[in-house]
Amino acid sequence: MSTKTSKVAIFSLMLCFFAMGFVDLVGIASNYVKEDLQLSDSVANIFPSLVFFWFLIFSVPTGVLMNKIGRKKTVLLSLVVTILSLLLPIFGENFEIMLLSFSFLGIGNALMQTSLNPLVTSVMGGGNLASTLTFGQFVKAIASFLAPYFAMWGAVAAIPSFGLNWRVLFAIYFIVGLLATLLLFVTPIHEEKAQEMTDGIGKQFANSFALLGKPIVLISFLGIMCHVGIDVGTNTTAPKLLMERLGMSLNDAAFATSLYFIFRTIGCLTGSFFLRVLKTRTFFIISVVCMALSMAGMFVGESKLVLYAAIALVGYGNSNVFSMCFANALESVPEKQNEVSGLMIMGLFGGTIFPLAMGYASDAMGQLGAVLVMSVGVCYLLFCISKIKN
Repeated sequence: MSTKTSKVAIFSLMLCFFAMGFVDLVGIASNYVKEDLQLSDSVANIFPSLVFFWFLIFSVPTGVLMNKIGRKKTVLLSLVVTILSLLLPIFGENFEIMLLSFSFLGIGNALMQTSLNPLVTSVMGGGNLASTLTFGQFVKAIASFLAPYFAMWGAVAAIPSFGLNWRVLFAIYFIVGLLATLLLFVTPIHEEKAQEMTDGIGKQFANSFALLGKPIVLISFLGIMCHVGIDVGTNTTAPKLLMERLGMSLNDAAFATSLYFIFRTIGCLTGSFFLRVLKTRTFFIISVVCMALSMAGMFVGESKLVLYAAIALVGYGNSNVFSMCFANALESVPEKQNEVSGLMIMGLFGGTIFPLAMGYASDAMGQLGAVLVMSVGVCYLLFCISKIKN
């Protein structure tokens, strides 16, 4: 691959990482849907839960699909499903349309999360691979923290948002997603010939789930479930917490979601450095302590300063938990890395369980109930400290 072609391919893949970040719009979007349709917390939290439910269903089959049709075609399929999810809300906002939209968003992201990183390995090699993947996560985070700003702009600017109000967010990301799809389609990427599918989906599932019998794999899997649950939970709950404690409007409180993703982005960038100079367990302790302090701040905070500090702390602390748990599992079973990878991606299903529990808890106790549910996840990560390899 020529240098020019390689640069185009890298740019195309980075645009795909940006599209991968579209999934994080679910937090702020579910808050606006809740307000527009007058839903309870437990009903509104069905939307983020539905998005991450599909990781349970599609993670392992996507690996099988990649063997059949190749990595690039699988990523293209994920992009097509994603732009379809973004197109639907442009035409309406009833409950059924939003359910369908968030379902397609989850399916598309499950396909993309499983197939995009392997596709990067077809373009990059050697020592550049890790830095490229890290930069991809940085690009993904940009899409995450821009989403609330686009929604806020649409909500307060009726004329430039073309009557879509906050849903202009979907229109903007639809255009970007369409560009990402077209650019990847025309970009030549050499990859190894797709393998013939020899094992059925049932056997693939069986091989993956059998690994849960290994304690380190199970602990890491549950750690990723907690990480994603806290991630989606904060994304959804932070604005509600500011509205409840400080009496903010939704448009003003939406900044909390961006603040979370800003500090997650900072965490991703600095984490790649700290993980080179510190022991993994040491940095894991620092990360989880930040999250524990955050939960304490959300419990007792009654001022903007304390609540913003708590949101920033959980953003920074939670930014590298996935990579540390993922690496811990891979290193524990080096001969089964493909199966372990599929299983760890399936752990993103935690983004379904936590918001559902948080919705019922907040209906019963206010947002304090949602913080309690997230705190259970943080307590589990504190338990994981002794299980993380140095």
